[in-house]
Amino acid sequence: MPAVKFPTAARADIGLLLEGTFPFVAGGVSSWVNQIIRAFPEYRFACVFIGSQPEDYGDMKYALPDNVVHLETHYLRTPHHLPKIKPHDGDVETFARVEELHDYLRSPARDRFDSALFERVFAELFKGGKLSEQAFLYSRASWDYTTKQYRRFSTDPSFVDYFWTVRAMHQPLWLFARIAENLIPVRAFHTVSTGYAGFLGALLKRRSGRPLILSEHGIYTKERKIDLFQSEWIKDSRNLFHRNPAEISYIRRLWIRFFESLGRVCYDSADIITALYEANRQRQIADGADPARTRNIPNGVNLQRLAPLREKRPATTPPVLCLIGRVVPIKDVKTFIRAMRIVANRLPEAEGWIAGPTDEDPEYGRECMNLAASLGLADRVKFLGFQKIDDILPKIGVMILSSISEALPLVILEGYAAGVPTVATDVGSCRQLVYGFGEDDAALGASGRVVRIADPQALADASLELLTDHAAWRAAQQAGIRRVEKFYTQELMFERFRDVYREALGEKE
Repeated sequence: MPAVKFPTAARADIGLLLEGTFPFVAGGVSSWVNQIIRAFPEYRFACVFIGSQPEDYGDMKYALPDNVVHLETHYLRTPHHLPKIKPHDGDVETFARVEELHDYLRSPARDRFDSALFERVFAELFKGGKLSEQAFLYSRASWDYTTKQYRRFSTDPSFVDYFWTVRAMHQPLWLFARIAENLIPVRAFHTVSTGYAGFLGALLKRRSGRPLILSEHGIYTKERKIDLFQSEWIKDSRNLFHRNPAEISYIRRLWIRFFESLGRVCYDSADIITALYEANRQRQIADGADPARTRNIPNGVNLQRLAPLREKRPATTPPVLCLIGRVVPIKDVKTFIRAMRIVANRLPEAEGWIAGPTDEDPEYGRECMNLAASLGLADRVKFLGFQKIDDILPKIGVMILSSISEALPLVILEGYAAGVPTVATDVGSCRQLVYGFGEDDAALGASGRVVRIADPQALADASLELLTDHAAWRAAQQAGIRRVEKFYTQELMFERFRDVYREALGEKE
């Protein structure tokens, strides 16, 4: 089967840095990226996709807009040719700078932060630098530094686990250095997360001098912490006598600090930092972002396309609760399924729909299906796979969001635009989206209900309240419509991002 040919170009206006999103993953941030690209046909975009390994993604989920003139893909877990083994001394002074940088990242203090230190360390990552991949893997200076750090900080008894963890977490950095060396020229970079894509953005900014924009939807570091706390692949080599049940293992803390460090590097390098809502902007500042560089730009939806869906709704509210999203642990689909058992007991005709792909975490998907079957819900809970929202929104009564972490969920706004109220967990901006932010917004009324995380009973009770009380459902529907029309249109979002791009590209008067 011939390889897919991606568009290539000699230069572009904006370089989009995309970790695990557009165009190979559907929904959420990917939908937003697709919106942004199509909103600015006057700009030529170069997309850099960073993923785990090709087999985790499959075909593109989005047709590339005409103004995507360049697309390249890079994978963290794809084998590459390691440098030839050549033992050498390495540069002790360079590793002393690395130690200084790590000391700052371990306990940052802005009054002693030296941006030039980043410049000096980053410059050595590139070809011919003193911090090359070969120096990291094979030099005496690298070995001495690694063993010193282990003796100084590690509370895990296994040096072998520590050694290979340090190698695994740092090795992608040289992949990003190679990307930065070879990427086509662009006028500005735009990363939609910190993490690996954000670190690449920092490298590109430092190497080219071009502006860097950071747009965070969820706070990447917070979401990685959730993943790392739950991950089973991280070893804990402590035996019963070493282990304090109240403490997480050093290796797990090491991974958490690594992603915190990537975030700080990106925050320091970004010229403009956007958040979806005020609480996340404050979280960015707490994590190291300069307040003067931050601003809020909420998501917006296409009212022109979605509002006509209200006319397609049946005269009576369908007894359908629908979760639209990926079937992955962070969406806590299992709580929704358990809530459906309670709903079905009181409203036998009710159905629970799960509209989203199951291939991102197949094992979790199977667990969810098995849970539904074990609760006798095989005919009440339906796994629909990926669905077009235009097709599904007119058929549902209540939008369900049972996540344990979110930012500003686009799917809630899409539901409002189509006339569907929501029941959501108290995560991210959901309370703001349901009850309003500020007096003018709050005066519009509640556009649904907010419940505690991982509480099937509360989720079921709130859903039943709306589905069985037409006046309450109607009031929530109208509040949602008013809220999205006043505060969350894509026109407002595009206007604000047009200002961001003009400022970054030097076009703003």
